[in-house]
Amino acid sequence: MTPAAGDAAGVPRRPVLAAGGAVAAAALVGGCGGGGDSDAGSAGSSGAGGGALAELSKVPVGGAVSAKAPDGKPIVIAQPSAGQAVGFSARCTHMGCTVQPKGAKLQCPCHGSQYDALTGKVLHGPAQRPLSPFPVKVENGTVVAG
Repeated sequence: MTPAAGDAAGVPRRPVLAAGGAVAAAALVGGCGGGGDSDAGSAGSSGAGGGALAELSKVPVGGAVSAKAPDGKPIVIAQPSAGQAVGFSARCTHMGCTVQPKGAKLQCPCHGSQYDALTGKVLHGPAQRPLSPFPVKVENGTVVAG
């Protein structure tokens, strides 16, 4: 049997185009939820068991760093005052993009929402709800889940 007109190597064109469309759609949807996780490891996150998220010494007082929760989801760890740590989901409450620390603020790269890095409260929309808290505590100079 020979390939029909428009078929490459006997592969029908429609399934190939449908698969390509599915891949493009997945990339588009993933783009709104992903961006900016590449620096998450810089906070000293291990992503391993035990809940270790970051070394407190790497979190600036009055600022925040990106990290990953033990389940791999993006979080933000802030140090409001020396020795105290707080955590928040890094997913923007507007459309789910990953917010990035910028000093005492968290910036959403997708639509411009800004959050207070120390409280998770919205400073500038379009987001309307604060970031979800992520429970953390400090043990021997390490920020851990808890």
